[in-house]
Amino acid sequence: MSGFAGVFPYLVSPIGPDGAVLEAELRRLVDHLIEAGVHGLTPLGSTGEFAYLDWAQRRRIVEIVVDQTGRRVPVVAGVAATTTAEAVRQARAFAGVGVDGILAILEAYFPIPEAGVVAYFTAIADATDLPVVLYTNPTFQRSDLSLAAIEMLSRHPRIGLIKDASTNTGRLLSILNRTEGRLGVFAASAHIPAAVMMIGGAGWMAGPACAIPRESVRLYELCRSGQWDAAMSLQRALWRVNELFAAHSLAACIKGALQLQGFAVGDPLPPQAPLSVEGRAAVTAALALAAKALAEAPAPTSVSRSPP
Repeated sequence: MSGFAGVFPYLVSPIGPDGAVLEAELRRLVDHLIEAGVHGLTPLGSTGEFAYLDWAQRRRIVEIVVDQTGRRVPVVAGVAATTTAEAVRQARAFAGVGVDGILAILEAYFPIPEAGVVAYFTAIADATDLPVVLYTNPTFQRSDLSLAAIEMLSRHPRIGLIKDASTNTGRLLSILNRTEGRLGVFAASAHIPAAVMMIGGAGWMAGPACAIPRESVRLYELCRSGQWDAAMSLQRALWRVNELFAAHSLAACIKGALQLQGFAVGDPLPPQAPLSVEGRAAVTAALALAAKALAEAPAPTSVSRSPP
């Protein structure tokens, strides 16, 4: 496995009205998240609006995140394309920038047979020496990864983790069982992170962690130390953020939450809409609930700063 574990926030992509990356604010966000204790950073995930960015924007975002991180935590950058050749080009370009891993995403307009899906992810893993995290999101993707495909891909020496954004936690356990220790699983926003940790998950790779990083890290640490009662008490409060993340546009929800916390990250790229007035009120209440739950949560008893 890759060794990645813990809380990996999906970063928002701060873009100005002129299409330029808001570099200063992105750098500030990177520092904020690292200071909050996150274990890694993931630019160009779904919350990062990868589907709405051109190549120049994608590359610049990754360059800034890698530079500002300065090797303090690993950076796992999203590679997403409709063609295998383009995905390979992106992976090699990000490797040249200095990322520590690749989050492999398949964009598809037409359905793709399972052999083509496996070939796509295999080509990304073959393109560099970097560890690869598979990403599957059946809600948004035209072609999903079946359990059989995941089992085949788990045998690749550089594919060691999967971020599965289905709502089926039982599927995660099936993945763990079928891959027999070769593949670890990250919880997504559609899963209850504490429940995923209980079945042996590696951590949480999702957008909400960008808005509630300290709370997410504490939850991970409580799970790692086996303090399940305290973990579930905190988890119940944090779940409200997940509910809002599902109810509103992904980028709108997290960008709105960050704006409420003083980060001028801009609005989602049109034609997406910004967070509504009602949404901002709901997010404000959820952030307050999360902060209160963190203040009341006990410290972990036996967890080091480094993930397993």
